[in-house]
Amino acid sequence: MINDIRLVGPMVLIGTFLLTYFIIPKIIWIVNSRNLIDQPDHRSSHQKSTPTMAGFSFFLVCVMLVFVLKNWDADAVGINFVAGVTVVFAIGLKDDLVLSSPRAKVMGQLLAISFVLFCSCIEMLSLQGFLGIDSIHYALSYIFMGGLMLVIINSYNLIDGIDGLASMIGIVIFAAYAVFFFFIGAFFYFLLSLGFIGVLAAYLRFNFSSSKKIFMGDTGSLIIGFCIAFLTVKFISADALSFDAINFKVENKIIVAFSVLCIPLFDTLRVIGVRLLNNKNPFYPDRSHIHHVLIDSKLAHYKVSLFLTLLNIIVIMLFTALSFYFNSYQMVSFFSIFFLSFLVVFSQLKKNIKSKNSFKRIIKFVNFIF
Repeated sequence: MINDIRLVGPMVLIGTFLLTYFIIPKIIWIVNSRNLIDQPDHRSSHQKSTPTMAGFSFFLVCVMLVFVLKNWDADAVGINFVAGVTVVFAIGLKDDLVLSSPRAKVMGQLLAISFVLFCSCIEMLSLQGFLGIDSIHYALSYIFMGGLMLVIINSYNLIDGIDGLASMIGIVIFAAYAVFFFFIGAFFYFLLSLGFIGVLAAYLRFNFSSSKKIFMGDTGSLIIGFCIAFLTVKFISADALSFDAINFKVENKIIVAFSVLCIPLFDTLRVIGVRLLNNKNPFYPDRSHIHHVLIDSKLAHYKVSLFLTLLNIIVIMLFTALSFYFNSYQMVSFFSIFFLSFLVVFSQLKKNIKSKNSFKRIIKFVNFIF
C-alpha cells in the first residue's frame, strides 16, 4: 500500500492538512502569550494587531513530510532539501522577530539555494531548443537557475500582503506542479507538491478567521517561496525524455514555468520597474503591488485574492494548452503580449485611483464574479 501512488497521494494531502491544522493553534497561543504580534504600519492592509509566524508549522510539517517520503526519494535529495528549508526558516524567523537587512537575507537565501542547486537531483540546464538554443555553458546554467530561484523566493514573499493571496496562489502553483510531475513520473516531487497544498489549505482556514487569525510571516513565505523555487528548477531541468508521454513541446518548459508563477513574477517586475522609473530604490517598500492597487479600489481582501488566483489559473491553462501546438518563438510572443497588457491595465488602474476615479469596469466585473 505504501508503494501505491494512488493511495499515498491522498494520504499525504490529508495528513499534511490535519497536521498543520493541529499545530497552528499551538503557535497562535505561544505567539499571543509572548506578545510576538504583527503591528500594522502605513503599508499594511490590516488595522488589527495579528499573530504571525504560522511558517513555524510549515517548517515542522515539511521536515516530517520529507522523512515520511524518503522511500520515494529516488534522487536522494531529501537531506539537501531539508538543509535549504532550515536555512530559509532561520532567516524568516529572525526577520519576524528582529528585522534583517536585505543583504543578510539574500546571502542566507543563496546559501539555502546552494544546498539543492549543486546536488545530483538538479541536472545541468539544457534549453532543449528554446529560441533555437540547446545547451548552455554549465556555469551560465547554474547562474540562471540560482538567480531564478532567488527571484522566485522574493517574489512570493512580496505577494504576502493581504488575507488569502499568498496561500491561494501557492496552492495553485503546487497543484500545477503536482500535475506536471505526476505525468512525467517524478513521484517524489508530485507528493511534495501535494503535501504543501495540504499545508496551505489548512493555513488558509486560520488566515481568513476573525477569531483565530494568523499570518504566515516571512518565516512562512520564505519557506513556501523556496519550495516553489526548488520545484521550478527541477521542472525546467527535467530530462526531455520525461515529457514524451504527454507530447509536450519540451522547448516551452521555461514559458510554462513562468505562466505558473505569473502573478508573483509579474508583480515583482512591475513594482521594480515603477520604482526605477520614479528614481526610487527598487527594494524600497511602498503600496504599489497589485494587491495594494486592488485593495485601494475598495475591493475586499477575499475578492482580490480570488480574482488574482483565478487569473493565475487561466494563464496556466492557456499557456500550457498553447505549448502543445506552438514553438518557443511564438510562445515568447504570446507571453510578451500578455505581460504588456497586464502592465497597461494595472498602470491605468493605478492612475485612476490616484485621480479618485476608479477603474469602474474592472471593479464592477470583480464584484460581479465574486
